[in-house]
Amino acid sequence: MEAIIQLQDVSKEFKVLNRREGLKGSLQDLFSRDYKIIKAVNNISMDIMPGEIVGYLGPNGAGKSTTIKMMTGVLKPSSGTILCNNVVPYEKRSENAQNIGVVFGQRSQLWWALPAIESFKILKDIYQVEDKAYQDMMDLYASMVDMESLMHKPVRQMSLGQRTLCDILAAFLHNPGVVFLDEPTIGLDVAMKAKIRELVQTLNKEKNTTVILTTHDMGDVDALCERIVIIDKGTMLYDNDIQHLTELFGAYRTLSLSLVKSGKDVTEEKMNALVNSVEQTLCHRFDIQSGQAESGKQEEMTISVTKNEDQIEVLVDESKTNIIDVLNAIQKEHRIYDMHLQEISTESVIKKIYEGGLV
Repeated sequence: MEAIIQLQDVSKEFKVLNRREGLKGSLQDLFSRDYKIIKAVNNISMDIMPGEIVGYLGPNGAGKSTTIKMMTGVLKPSSGTILCNNVVPYEKRSENAQNIGVVFGQRSQLWWALPAIESFKILKDIYQVEDKAYQDMMDLYASMVDMESLMHKPVRQMSLGQRTLCDILAAFLHNPGVVFLDEPTIGLDVAMKAKIRELVQTLNKEKNTTVILTTHDMGDVDALCERIVIIDKGTMLYDNDIQHLTELFGAYRTLSLSLVKSGKDVTEEKMNALVNSVEQTLCHRFDIQSGQAESGKQEEMTISVTKNEDQIEVLVDESKTNIIDVLNAIQKEHRIYDMHLQEISTESVIKKIYEGGLV
Protein backbone atom coordinates (compact mmCIF):
# COMPACT_ATOMS: atom_id res chain seq x y z
CA MET A 1 0.00 0.00 0.00
CA GLU A 2 1.36 3.42 -0.97
CA ALA A 3 1.69 6.16 1.64
CA ILE A 4 -0.85 8.96 1.35
CA ILE A 5 1.63 11.50 2.80
CA GLN A 6 5.37 11.30 2.15
CA LEU A 7 7.98 13.59 3.67
CA GLN A 8 11.63 13.11 2.72
CA ASP A 9 14.38 15.17 4.41
CA VAL A 10 12.06 18.18 4.77
CA SER A 11 13.52 21.35 6.30
CA LYS A 12 12.20 24.87 6.69
CA GLU A 13 14.34 27.91 7.48
CA PHE A 14 13.23 31.44 8.27
CA LYS A 15 15.35 34.58 8.01
CA VAL A 16 14.76 36.71 11.10
CA LEU A 17 16.02 40.24 11.69
CA ASN A 18 18.22 40.77 14.76
CA ARG A 19 16.24 43.63 16.26
CA ARG A 20 17.70 46.39 18.43
CA GLU A 21 16.09 47.95 21.48
CA GLY A 22 14.55 51.41 21.75
CA LEU A 23 13.41 53.99 19.19
CA LYS A 24 16.90 54.49 17.81
CA GLY A 25 17.29 50.76 17.39
CA SER A 26 13.93 50.51 15.58
CA LEU A 27 15.03 53.21 13.12
CA GLN A 28 18.33 51.42 12.53
CA ASP A 29 16.43 48.16 11.92
CA LEU A 30 14.70 49.79 8.93
CA PHE A 31 18.03 49.72 7.07
CA SER A 32 19.63 46.73 8.79
CA ARG A 33 20.76 43.57 7.01
CA ASP A 34 21.71 41.83 10.23
CA TYR A 35 19.69 38.62 9.92
CA LYS A 36 19.88 35.22 11.58
CA ILE A 37 18.64 31.92 10.18
CA ILE A 38 16.11 29.97 12.27
CA LYS A 39 15.67 26.30 11.34
CA ALA A 40 12.06 25.58 12.30
CA VAL A 41 12.04 22.07 10.80
CA ASN A 42 15.20 20.02 10.37
CA ASN A 43 15.31 17.02 7.99
CA ILE A 44 11.96 15.43 8.87
CA SER A 45 11.14 12.19 7.03
CA MET A 46 8.02 10.04 7.46
CA ASP A 47 5.42 8.08 5.51
CA ILE A 48 1.77 8.15 6.63
CA MET A 49 -0.50 5.39 5.39
CA PRO A 50 -4.20 5.71 4.41
CA GLY A 51 -6.54 5.44 7.39
CA GLU A 52 -3.93 6.17 10.06
CA ILE A 53 -4.56 8.56 12.93
CA VAL A 54 -1.17 10.03 13.74
CA GLY A 55 -0.50 12.18 16.78
CA TYR A 56 2.05 14.85 15.82
CA LEU A 57 3.38 16.06 19.14
CA GLY A 58 5.98 18.39 20.56
CA PRO A 59 6.41 21.31 22.97
CA ASN A 60 5.51 24.85 21.96
CA GLY A 61 7.83 26.09 19.22
CA ALA A 62 8.89 22.56 18.22
CA GLY A 63 7.95 23.00 14.54
CA LYS A 64 4.58 21.19 14.47
CA SER A 65 2.55 23.98 12.90
CA THR A 66 5.30 24.72 10.37
CA THR A 67 5.26 21.08 9.25
CA ILE A 68 1.45 21.09 8.98
CA LYS A 69 1.54 24.30 6.93
CA MET A 70 4.01 22.68 4.51
CA MET A 71 1.81 19.57 4.19
CA THR A 72 -1.23 21.73 3.47
CA GLY A 73 0.66 23.85 0.92
CA VAL A 74 0.64 27.11 2.90
CA LEU A 75 4.44 27.07 3.16
CA LYS A 76 7.13 25.84 0.76
CA PRO A 77 9.93 23.79 2.33
CA SER A 78 13.47 25.16 2.15
CA SER A 79 14.66 21.69 1.15
CA GLY A 80 13.33 18.16 0.81
CA THR A 81 10.19 16.80 -0.83
CA ILE A 82 6.54 16.48 0.25
CA LEU A 83 3.76 14.55 -1.43
CA CYS A 84 0.15 14.56 -0.24
CA ASN A 85 -2.19 12.34 -2.29
CA ASN A 86 0.63 12.23 -4.92
CA VAL A 87 0.47 16.03 -5.18
CA VAL A 88 3.20 18.50 -4.25
CA PRO A 89 1.12 20.71 -1.90
CA TYR A 90 2.80 24.09 -2.47
CA GLU A 91 2.91 23.65 -6.25
CA LYS A 92 -0.75 22.66 -6.69
CA ARG A 93 -2.52 24.33 -3.79
CA SER A 94 -6.03 24.21 -5.28
CA GLU A 95 -5.78 20.53 -6.20
CA ASN A 96 -4.31 19.72 -2.79
CA ALA A 97 -7.07 21.68 -1.03
CA GLN A 98 -9.70 19.50 -2.73
CA ASN A 99 -8.21 16.42 -1.05
CA ILE A 100 -7.67 17.68 2.49
CA GLY A 101 -9.71 19.04 5.38
CA VAL A 102 -8.34 21.36 8.03
CA VAL A 103 -9.38 22.46 11.53
CA PHE A 104 -6.98 24.98 13.05
CA GLY A 105 -7.74 25.43 16.76
CA GLN A 106 -10.38 28.09 17.32
CA ARG A 107 -10.21 29.56 13.79
CA SER A 108 -13.57 28.66 12.31
CA GLN A 109 -14.10 28.03 8.59
CA LEU A 110 -17.85 28.59 9.05
CA TRP A 111 -19.61 31.83 8.14
CA TRP A 112 -20.13 33.74 11.39
CA ALA A 113 -23.59 35.20 10.81
CA LEU A 114 -25.12 32.25 8.93
CA PRO A 115 -26.72 29.08 10.29
CA ALA A 116 -24.34 26.12 10.09
CA ILE A 117 -26.43 24.41 7.40
CA GLU A 118 -25.86 27.38 5.07
CA SER A 119 -22.09 27.12 5.60
CA PHE A 120 -22.30 23.43 4.76
CA LYS A 121 -24.18 24.18 1.54
CA ILE A 122 -21.58 26.79 0.56
CA LEU A 123 -18.77 24.31 1.23
CA LYS A 124 -20.66 21.71 -0.83
CA ASP A 125 -20.57 24.08 -3.80
CA ILE A 126 -16.95 25.11 -3.22
CA TYR A 127 -15.78 21.48 -3.18
CA GLN A 128 -18.26 20.47 -5.91
CA VAL A 129 -19.73 17.66 -3.84
CA GLU A 130 -22.46 15.74 -5.66
CA ASP A 131 -25.97 15.87 -4.20
CA LYS A 132 -26.08 12.17 -3.28
CA ALA A 133 -22.60 12.21 -1.69
CA TYR A 134 -23.56 15.33 0.28
CA GLN A 135 -26.83 13.80 1.50
CA ASP A 136 -25.10 10.53 2.42
CA MET A 137 -22.57 12.47 4.48
CA MET A 138 -25.31 14.51 6.19
CA ASP A 139 -27.19 11.29 7.01
CA LEU A 140 -24.01 9.84 8.50
CA TYR A 141 -23.56 12.99 10.59
CA ALA A 142 -27.17 12.80 11.79
CA SER A 143 -26.57 9.24 13.00
CA MET A 144 -23.70 10.47 15.20
CA VAL A 145 -24.70 13.99 16.26
CA ASP A 146 -27.93 15.79 17.14
CA MET A 147 -27.96 17.78 13.91
CA GLU A 148 -31.30 19.53 14.39
CA SER A 149 -30.10 21.50 17.39
CA LEU A 150 -27.00 22.69 15.52
CA MET A 151 -27.66 23.11 11.81
CA HIS A 152 -30.14 25.99 12.05
CA LYS A 153 -28.32 27.98 14.72
CA PRO A 154 -26.13 30.92 13.58
CA VAL A 155 -22.47 30.17 14.22
CA ARG A 156 -22.08 33.34 16.33
CA GLN A 157 -24.67 31.93 18.79
CA MET A 158 -22.88 28.60 19.24
CA SER A 159 -20.73 27.63 22.18
CA LEU A 160 -17.06 26.92 21.52
CA GLY A 161 -17.73 23.18 21.68
CA GLN A 162 -20.64 23.33 19.24
CA ARG A 163 -18.60 25.45 16.83
CA THR A 164 -15.66 23.03 17.00
CA LEU A 165 -18.02 20.12 16.40
CA CYS A 166 -19.41 21.80 13.29
CA ASP A 167 -15.91 22.72 12.09
CA ILE A 168 -14.87 19.08 12.27
CA LEU A 169 -18.01 17.99 10.39
CA ALA A 170 -17.24 20.63 7.76
CA ALA A 171 -13.65 19.37 7.40
CA PHE A 172 -14.91 15.85 6.59
CA LEU A 173 -17.82 17.02 4.42
CA HIS A 174 -16.17 16.58 0.99
CA ASN A 175 -14.73 13.17 2.00
CA PRO A 176 -11.06 14.22 1.87
CA GLY A 177 -8.22 11.73 1.96
CA VAL A 178 -6.49 13.59 4.81
CA VAL A 179 -7.81 15.78 7.64
CA PHE A 180 -5.48 17.96 9.72
CA LEU A 181 -6.71 18.69 13.25
CA ASP A 182 -4.69 21.30 15.11
CA GLU A 183 -5.64 21.44 18.82
CA PRO A 184 -9.29 20.46 18.13
CA THR A 185 -10.30 20.11 21.80
CA ILE A 186 -8.54 23.16 23.24
CA GLY A 187 -10.73 25.00 25.74
CA LEU A 188 -13.53 22.40 25.73
CA ASP A 189 -15.18 20.68 28.69
CA VAL A 190 -14.79 16.95 29.39
CA ALA A 191 -18.14 15.92 27.85
CA MET A 192 -17.53 17.82 24.59
CA LYS A 193 -13.97 16.47 24.33
CA ALA A 194 -15.33 12.93 24.58
CA LYS A 195 -17.97 13.63 21.92
CA ILE A 196 -15.40 15.09 19.50
CA ARG A 197 -12.99 12.18 20.03
CA GLU A 198 -15.79 9.71 19.34
CA LEU A 199 -16.80 11.66 16.24
CA VAL A 200 -13.27 11.72 14.80
CA GLN A 201 -12.78 8.03 15.52
CA THR A 202 -16.08 7.09 13.84
CA LEU A 203 -15.43 9.23 10.74
CA ASN A 204 -11.93 7.76 10.45
CA LYS A 205 -13.34 4.20 10.51
CA GLU A 206 -16.35 4.87 8.28
CA LYS A 207 -14.45 6.79 5.58
CA ASN A 208 -10.90 5.45 6.13
CA THR A 209 -9.79 9.08 6.38
CA THR A 210 -6.20 9.73 7.41
CA VAL A 211 -6.04 12.10 10.39
CA ILE A 212 -3.01 14.15 11.47
CA LEU A 213 -3.60 15.38 15.00
CA THR A 214 -1.53 18.00 16.83
CA THR A 215 -2.48 18.44 20.47
CA HIS A 216 -1.16 19.04 23.98
CA ASP A 217 -4.06 17.05 25.45
CA MET A 218 -2.83 13.53 26.14
CA GLY A 219 -6.46 12.41 26.44
CA ASP A 220 -6.77 13.01 22.68
CA VAL A 221 -3.64 10.94 22.06
CA ASP A 222 -4.72 8.01 24.25
CA ALA A 223 -8.24 7.97 22.78
CA LEU A 224 -7.39 8.34 19.09
CA CYS A 225 -3.77 7.64 18.15
CA GLU A 226 -2.04 4.33 17.61
CA ARG A 227 1.04 6.01 16.19
CA ILE A 228 2.73 9.16 17.41
CA VAL A 229 5.50 11.33 16.01
CA ILE A 230 7.35 13.61 18.43
CA ILE A 231 9.53 16.52 17.37
CA ASP A 232 11.44 19.14 19.33
CA LYS A 233 13.43 22.10 18.01
CA GLY A 234 12.54 20.98 14.50
CA THR A 235 14.11 17.52 14.88
CA MET A 236 12.22 14.23 15.02
CA LEU A 237 12.69 12.43 18.34
CA TYR A 238 10.26 9.53 18.00
CA ASP A 239 8.10 7.82 15.37
CA ASN A 240 6.38 4.62 16.47
CA ASP A 241 3.26 3.30 18.18
CA ILE A 242 2.16 4.20 21.71
CA GLN A 243 2.76 0.68 23.01
CA HIS A 244 6.42 0.86 22.04
CA LEU A 245 6.65 4.30 23.63
CA THR A 246 5.43 3.15 27.03
CA GLU A 247 7.74 0.11 26.85
CA LEU A 248 10.71 2.50 26.67
CA PHE A 249 9.84 3.66 30.17
CA GLY A 250 8.01 0.52 31.28
CA ALA A 251 10.02 0.19 34.49
CA TYR A 252 8.62 3.47 35.81
CA ARG A 253 5.70 3.45 38.25
CA THR A 254 3.99 6.33 40.00
CA LEU A 255 3.31 6.06 43.73
CA SER A 256 0.43 8.41 44.62
CA LEU A 257 0.23 9.20 48.34
CA SER A 258 -2.29 11.07 50.49
CA LEU A 259 -0.29 12.60 53.35
CA VAL A 260 -3.14 14.77 54.63
CA LYS A 261 -6.59 13.74 55.91
CA SER A 262 -9.39 13.78 53.37
CA GLY A 263 -11.51 16.92 53.67
CA LYS A 264 -8.84 19.04 55.29
CA ASP A 265 -8.08 22.41 53.77
CA VAL A 266 -4.91 22.00 51.72
CA THR A 267 -3.00 25.07 50.64
CA GLU A 268 -0.43 25.41 47.88
CA GLU A 269 2.18 26.26 50.50
CA LYS A 270 1.39 23.12 52.50
CA MET A 271 1.66 20.85 49.46
CA ASN A 272 4.95 22.47 48.42
CA ALA A 273 6.26 21.91 51.94
CA LEU A 274 5.23 18.23 51.76
CA VAL A 275 7.02 17.80 48.42
CA ASN A 276 10.18 19.29 49.92
CA SER A 277 9.85 17.13 53.03
CA VAL A 278 9.42 13.91 51.01
CA GLU A 279 12.40 14.85 48.86
CA GLN A 280 14.51 15.38 51.97
CA THR A 281 13.33 12.06 53.41
CA LEU A 282 14.32 10.20 50.26
CA CYS A 283 17.65 12.00 50.06
CA HIS A 284 18.76 10.12 53.20
CA ARG A 285 18.85 7.02 51.05
CA PHE A 286 18.65 8.16 47.43
CA ASP A 287 20.12 11.27 45.86
CA ILE A 288 17.06 12.16 43.80
CA GLN A 289 18.82 15.08 42.15
CA SER A 290 21.68 13.13 40.59
CA GLY A 291 20.46 9.57 41.04
CA GLN A 292 23.38 8.67 43.32
CA ALA A 293 22.56 5.70 45.57
CA GLU A 294 23.96 4.99 49.03
CA SER A 295 26.90 3.11 47.55
CA GLY A 296 28.02 6.25 45.78
CA LYS A 297 27.53 4.75 42.33
CA GLN A 298 26.35 7.31 39.78
CA GLU A 299 23.17 6.31 37.94
CA GLU A 300 20.42 7.99 35.98
CA MET A 301 17.82 9.82 38.05
CA THR A 302 15.58 7.12 39.54
CA ILE A 303 13.08 9.10 41.63
CA SER A 304 11.21 12.38 41.23
CA VAL A 305 8.65 13.95 43.57
CA THR A 306 5.79 16.20 42.46
CA LYS A 307 2.34 17.24 43.69
CA ASN A 308 -1.01 16.65 42.03
CA GLU A 309 -3.77 18.61 43.78
CA ASP A 310 -3.83 17.13 47.33
CA GLN A 311 -1.60 14.13 46.58
CA ILE A 312 2.14 13.59 46.45
CA GLU A 313 3.32 11.65 43.39
CA VAL A 314 6.63 9.80 43.44
CA LEU A 315 7.88 8.55 40.06
CA VAL A 316 10.18 5.56 40.58
CA ASP A 317 12.35 3.61 38.13
CA GLU A 318 11.85 0.09 39.48
CA SER A 319 14.73 -1.27 37.42
CA LYS A 320 17.08 0.73 39.65
CA THR A 321 15.14 1.30 42.87
CA ASN A 322 12.81 -0.97 44.83
CA ILE A 323 9.49 0.83 45.20
CA ILE A 324 8.89 -0.89 48.59
CA ASP A 325 12.12 0.69 49.87
CA VAL A 326 10.85 4.08 48.71
CA LEU A 327 7.49 3.54 50.42
CA ASN A 328 9.15 2.40 53.67
CA ALA A 329 11.45 5.41 53.68
CA ILE A 330 8.49 7.80 53.32
CA GLN A 331 6.37 5.91 55.90
CA LYS A 332 9.06 6.29 58.57
CA GLU A 333 8.72 10.09 58.41
CA HIS A 334 5.14 10.69 57.22
CA ARG A 335 1.74 9.22 57.99
CA ILE A 336 0.13 7.81 54.84
CA TYR A 337 -3.67 8.02 54.75
CA ASP A 338 -4.11 6.50 51.31
CA MET A 339 -1.97 5.29 48.43
CA HIS A 340 -2.13 3.65 45.01
CA LEU A 341 0.38 2.51 42.43
CA GLN A 342 -0.08 3.19 38.74
CA GLU A 343 1.72 2.57 35.47
CA ILE A 344 3.49 5.55 33.95
CA SER A 345 1.02 7.56 31.85
CA THR A 346 1.49 8.53 28.22
CA GLU A 347 1.63 12.15 29.36
CA SER A 348 4.49 11.41 31.76
CA VAL A 349 6.41 9.49 29.09
CA ILE A 350 6.06 12.30 26.58
CA LYS A 351 7.07 14.85 29.20
CA LYS A 352 10.25 12.82 29.83
CA ILE A 353 10.96 12.78 26.07
CA TYR A 354 10.47 16.55 25.88
CA GLU A 355 12.99 16.84 28.71
CA GLY A 356 15.53 14.73 26.85
CA GLY A 357 14.58 11.21 27.88
CA LEU A 358 15.48 9.69 24.49
CA VAL A 359 18.61 11.66 23.71
